[in-house]
Amino acid sequence: MSWRDLYPFSSHYLAIGGHRLHYVDEGSGAPLVFVHGNPTWSFYWRNLIQAFRGERRCVAIDHVGCGLSDKPQDYPYTLARRIDDLAALVEHLDLTGATLLAHDWGGAIGLGAVQRLSERFDRIVLFNTGAFPPPFVPWRIAACRTPLLGTLAVRGLNAFARAAITMAVEKPERMTADVRDGLLAPYDSWANRVAVDRFVRDIPFTKSHPTWQTLDQIEQGLPVLGSKPIQLIWGMRDWCFRPECLDRFIGHWPQAEVHRLADCGHYVVEDAHDRIIPLVARFLEQPAAIPRGAGG
Repeated sequence: MSWRDLYPFSSHYLAIGGHRLHYVDEGSGAPLVFVHGNPTWSFYWRNLIQAFRGERRCVAIDHVGCGLSDKPQDYPYTLARRIDDLAALVEHLDLTGATLLAHDWGGAIGLGAVQRLSERFDRIVLFNTGAFPPPFVPWRIAACRTPLLGTLAVRGLNAFARAAITMAVEKPERMTADVRDGLLAPYDSWANRVAVDRFVRDIPFTKSHPTWQTLDQIEQGLPVLGSKPIQLIWGMRDWCFRPECLDRFIGHWPQAEVHRLADCGHYVVEDAHDRIIPLVARFLEQPAAIPRGAGG
């Protein structure tokens, strides 16, 4: 089986700053907006898209530089620009009554867009992510920021994306050859790994980094989003977005529905999509106007 057999979706494109932003747009009904992080792409959401496209409109972005989008070498690869791009896609498609589903960097990007376009989103579902200045930086991430050597490893050796296919999962049997090929396929050269490296370099270590301020502004706006139904699904063995990140979200959203998956890692959707799909399905059936109580 080829990875393309696992990703049976039509391609769509939006012109962004002179470049093509690729996205998936499958099915009809109330929209689900899937937002990936680094170093994944819309392929990460394939199982959820196939599960829900029969009754929902499933839109999954590939950020510029990622997946099947163009990979310009001189693009402003910042969190603020990522939010602009996602908001542009949501407005271009005129999505309303949408649910955000976001993972990793997709959480900050997606929540930034929801804050800007709050009237277009009814619900939020987050998986192992953050939307605040980083409370810690794992040494594996910090090492990729080493001057010269970090970029050589990330772009030259594909060390970041290749490491993730083993270090980000707790269920190695799920990471079959075709799944590995799919996750890595867009990042097959120095030039095509530009965004992987720039995502890492956009992690703010200090308050002087411009993305620190962007993240701080997003966190300040989180309590306002608490009026929406929110579901948090967490792989508790994640060494990157550790359980402390989940607790920080709960501090802002004590009413959120919480599911802690004790045996799953950072790529929680890879580890447990079969358990996640029914959790999300039940959540989507709840009235959008009524925040739900904690669970799980």
